[in-house]
Amino acid sequence: MRCACCTLFAWCNPPWPPWPPWPPPPGRKQQGVPVESPSTEARSGRVVGILALAGIVAALMQTLVVPLIGELPTLLSTSASNATWVITATLLAAAVTTPVAGRLGDMYGKKRMLMVSIGPLVLGSVICALSSSVVPMIAGRGLQGMGMGVVPLGISLLRDVVPTEKLGGAIALISASMGVGGALGLPVSAAIAENASWRVLFWVAASLSLLVGVLVALFVPAGKENTAKGSFDGLGAVGLGIALVCLLLGVSKGADWGWGSGSTLGLLGGAVVILLAWGRWELRTKEPLVDLRVTARPQVLMTNVASILVGFAMYAQSLVIPQLLQLPEATGYGLGQSMLAMGLWVAPGGLMMMVMSPVGAKLSAASGPRITLALGSLIIAIGYGASQALLGSTLGLLVVTIICSTGVGFAYGAMPALIMGGVPQSETASANSFNTLMRSIGSSFAAAVIGVVLAQMTTDFGGHALASENGFRVAMMIGCGVALVAAVVAFFIPTKGASAQPEAGTGTGSAPNAAPAAPKVSGATA
Repeated sequence: MRCACCTLFAWCNPPWPPWPPWPPPPGRKQQGVPVESPSTEARSGRVVGILALAGIVAALMQTLVVPLIGELPTLLSTSASNATWVITATLLAAAVTTPVAGRLGDMYGKKRMLMVSIGPLVLGSVICALSSSVVPMIAGRGLQGMGMGVVPLGISLLRDVVPTEKLGGAIALISASMGVGGALGLPVSAAIAENASWRVLFWVAASLSLLVGVLVALFVPAGKENTAKGSFDGLGAVGLGIALVCLLLGVSKGADWGWGSGSTLGLLGGAVVILLAWGRWELRTKEPLVDLRVTARPQVLMTNVASILVGFAMYAQSLVIPQLLQLPEATGYGLGQSMLAMGLWVAPGGLMMMVMSPVGAKLSAASGPRITLALGSLIIAIGYGASQALLGSTLGLLVVTIICSTGVGFAYGAMPALIMGGVPQSETASANSFNTLMRSIGSSFAAAVIGVVLAQMTTDFGGHALASENGFRVAMMIGCGVALVAAVVAFFIPTKGASAQPEAGTGTGSAPNAAPAAPKVSGATA
């Protein structure tokens, strides 16, 4: 008996049959799930809501400490350079553990790994709330980073538990939840930090994480029986983890250490060497952590490249706009907003991502997620271009934020659909986790590049060097250029190709690029 999601993607219990033609020939009854009863529809809506809440809570962890950055050296009796590790630790832990969580989800169950990933969110938040020095705070933030796999795991679980006609909108909604959580995190964190103890931030985070864990345990079904069997590639996980730590640490700290310093060059060079060795191992091992042959398929490869570029474009404006809002008006281009006011000005962008997610899903159903991704990238570029005329007012920056967030919402909703349309069902969690990693790498490079631009293009203000107005304008134009490149890459993503059957009993056979990534099923996309 085929499950609904298997029918949609033409994968069933191994050995897989040849791919059926899409759309079905005239006279053949279209396969799919039956029309939902009200009770079934309510259950699927509840599952999507819980998984979206999980994504929002995970995203909150990333912006939780932003209002505290300037005060952390005093609060934790440490130096400013040591305090930056409170953010870096989360970034590194998320990069290392997200691909691992995805692979384990494919092997042992996506819901099970979702529950496991929520555990570090709770524990890390409690440790941070109890911290009085920088070391336990960094450890707690690292644990919070280990829970970032909840979003790709949740997206992958949707394919198993959400009916076909609801899948496209559900994917877009959960993808948008990351932006919503990040945008809401700033004003909420600022409000709590200004009116209560900073420890309350982490107690709230722990409570929300615990609530999500209970809801997932009680109301989210386990999904389809896992087909990715075999042993876990521990050596591959260690190799990828070391390479990512070297790469992201070199990129994130290069501006502080100096791009020509031995530490920076050593880390970046080491990352290249280790990644090459890791790739050789993954191609030779029988059960790899990341199936590079699947990742190299044009649809998957180009989607991941576009994801890096969109991740860069998304993060560039989030570095520029908050600074412009908070710089003193006396600079001539700053807008003199408080931390709380700044958070409130950027929050509508996150809400716009949530509002536009069903629109993106309908567009994907009508034209395919490739077009949605390309259009989203173009909208981001338009937002950046418009910023050149709108940087001088809070309302103008709000407009820029909303435009860019609309594009990000379209793009982020289309990426998982393209990925899941190009990989076997047994690899959806690891493939989505790898795609999430690509976005994070793009964001990390944005932080490095935009940081260098703003550090080099400065003006003197009261004896202090501040990023100049021209520096902010150049940074926004870089974001515009990267978004345009992302649109070009997305437009040329192939979604049709020759069919091939995977080998029986494996989860890594060559599914065709013609996988129906966006079939027109009741107005939804896969």
